[in-house]
Amino acid sequence: MVTLLAAPAEPLTDAGDAQLIVAALLGIAAVVVLIAWGKVHPFLALILGAGVLGVVAGVGAEAIVTSFSGGVGSTVGGVGLLIALGAMIGGLLAESGGADGIVTRIVDRVSGRALPWAMAGVAALIGLPLFFEVGVVLLVPIVLLVAKRTGVSLMKVGIPALAGLSVLHGLVPPHPGPLVAISSLDADLGLTLGLGLLIAVPTVIVAGPVFGNMISRYVPATIPEALLPTRTPTPVGGAERGAAGPGAAGRRQADVDGELLTEDDLVNPGTGRPGASVDDSGTETARRAPKFWPAVITVLLPVVLMLLRAIGELALAEDTPGRRVLDIVGTPMVALLAGVIVAMFTLGFQAGFSRKQVSSVLGGSLPPIAGILLIVAAGGGFKQVLVDAGVGNLVADAAKDASLSPLLLGWLVAVGIRVATGSATVATITAAGIVAPLAATMDRPGVALLALAIGCGSLFFSHVNDAGFWLVKEYFGLTVGQTIKSWSVLETIISVVGFAGVLLLDLLW
Repeated sequence: MVTLLAAPAEPLTDAGDAQLIVAALLGIAAVVVLIAWGKVHPFLALILGAGVLGVVAGVGAEAIVTSFSGGVGSTVGGVGLLIALGAMIGGLLAESGGADGIVTRIVDRVSGRALPWAMAGVAALIGLPLFFEVGVVLLVPIVLLVAKRTGVSLMKVGIPALAGLSVLHGLVPPHPGPLVAISSLDADLGLTLGLGLLIAVPTVIVAGPVFGNMISRYVPATIPEALLPTRTPTPVGGAERGAAGPGAAGRRQADVDGELLTEDDLVNPGTGRPGASVDDSGTETARRAPKFWPAVITVLLPVVLMLLRAIGELALAEDTPGRRVLDIVGTPMVALLAGVIVAMFTLGFQAGFSRKQVSSVLGGSLPPIAGILLIVAAGGGFKQVLVDAGVGNLVADAAKDASLSPLLLGWLVAVGIRVATGSATVATITAAGIVAPLAATMDRPGVALLALAIGCGSLFFSHVNDAGFWLVKEYFGLTVGQTIKSWSVLETIISVVGFAGVLLLDLLW
């Protein structure tokens, strides 16, 4: 994912291989049991699971706390900031009516059967320059609204979107994992990019619309209303804004704050009784729904900035002024911050919001994602304890002496480290380092396919030690079991189908 949590030079424990394996299994089992059976909040379950893992592995209490805290800090510093900034864009998009306009355009022009394919295509397109977490943050509001408006199962439209993002994240530059693999193996970037896109197309189809249609029968996911980016009509003068009938147009123009923080909350914080109605008279603003293209451009602005940075890395020499500028503006945090600032004007002020109302919407978009941020951060801490205890190194060392073909060895090593640590990037980097000597004996297409095989393995079976697992679980309102049936199986399908494509190209080349 976005944050790379590197293992220390030396593990925090001198435990034997068997003890480390038992520790990893018990730690993961503790998380699953606490959440699924004990109904413990995932944030607490991940903390306790990390403690179980560390204690069984023989890691000292202080080292466990330090390792877990470091993982939490790294994850919040990377993924957390992106989620928060993306949520602000989503809040303005929803409250201004911009999201409604985008969804209406999609629903009007794409039939129900074509929606899953459309979502997969859009996700794959914007997934080229996007980190997985950024893509999820930007796409989930659209996915939820499409499912709500059309009545199509959330899994039918959500799984294709996740598949498009995940496949591009693991197989295609400029994502960090593929770029590191290409560098470590000295593979040809252009050839790897071309072959990666060739493999990505059938992989997205199988893991996206095909699997989404099947899993929707077994995972009846319910749209999480708290995260649904739509404005709930609020009574004004005894009627609902936007209701049909005489005067409906006038009432729609008087829409103020929806369910987010009100201007009165900012001016008079803490006043009034809990649950009492707020007097928002005088804050009414003429609501003008943003036009379709300004809304689309605003959402795509972070994508374009990050894509320009990727193009600069490929086309411009280092230390040139243009390259330095693109490196800065294309950083995910900077790109999303720019998106928020632009959204304030194209969505907020354009819709007729005052400055205080824009601030209210931005602030009101954060409380709903607080739980998600904590769970994702705890997932990063759990992963770091796994890495620091030496579990990832154990898997890597066990595979070094195996007598396997380079492609299969690279895939298996990446699979083992991915399952053990939860990090696709760590799995890619470690696996590429292990098989790098073998790349010297292969031709250019073979080295490119080796990099792709490692990328496929790095996506295998995301589970409770992966921050992305919890991101998907919370955003789609799933249980742990449902997330495993849908998201974990989706990642496994991507890994296996993608690797089958690598083997097929190897035979045909």
